[in-house]
Formats: sequence, structure tokens, C-alpha cells
Amino acid sequence: MKSVMTIFTKYRAQILYLFFGGLTTVFNIILYGGLRLTQMPIMVAYVIAWFFTVLFAYLTNRVWVFDSQAHGFRELLNEAVKFYVARIATGLIGMAILWFGTSLLHQNDMLWNVIQNVFVVVSNYVLSKLIIFKAKEKWER
Repeated sequence: MKSVMTIFTKYRAQILYLFFGGLTTVFNIILYGGLRLTQMPIMVAYVIAWFFTVLFAYLTNRVWVFDSQAHGFRELLNEAVKFYVARIATGLIGMAILWFGTSLLHQNDMLWNVIQNVFVVVSNYVLSKLIIFKAKEKWER
């Protein structure tokens, strides 16, 4: 049991990111699939699902994964803007991956939605860790 806690403590952010990234991915796939059931066009469903998925991801990442220390309106706004800008970049790449798989390769859109989600989750972790939720030095007062 001690070794499990040691591993969790050492890799807490990565484990929680994978957990919440998994929840975010499931949320996105269910929402996207539900929108597609209404015969909504692929890219419209993608954008709507993306918007709500990013909101869910921001809230979970901020609180549970990266333990954000941002307080006050200005800091929160700065953090949220960085988060959404990064997600717009990875969202556009995800959209391109989905378009490539469905329009050029003529394959199943649900399969390519899963593929683009994997790319987006990994890319978003790197951006979040290095740029958005950069840990402040514990020495600052």
C-alpha cells in the first residue's frame, strides 16, 4: 500500500490529468455522438462539443490537476484566456485530424474523433504544465 501512495504522490498531476482527461474525452465523445444523432453536420457538432469540453477541462484542471494558485479577477482571466487559446490551437489541429480522416480517407467519424481526442489530450497536458498552470515558486510570498 505504501508503494501505491508513493507512486501516486510522485505522479499525482499525471495520474489526475489522465483520469480527468479520460473523463473529458468520454464527455466529448458522448456529447459529439449525441449531437451527431440529431444529424447535425460533423464540424458543427465538433465545435459545440469542443466548447463544452474545454469548459469542463478548465474547471477540472484548474482545481484538481494543477492546483491553480490564481486568485482575483485579473489572474483568473489571464489563466482562462491562456487555457482557451491553447485549446483553440489544439482544437483546430483536432478538427484537421477529424477532417483528414472523414473527408480525405472517408472513414468513420467516431473513430477519428477518438484519434483526435488522444492527440489533443497529450498536447493539452504539455501546454497546461509548461505554460498555463505553471507552478509558482513556493518561495514567493
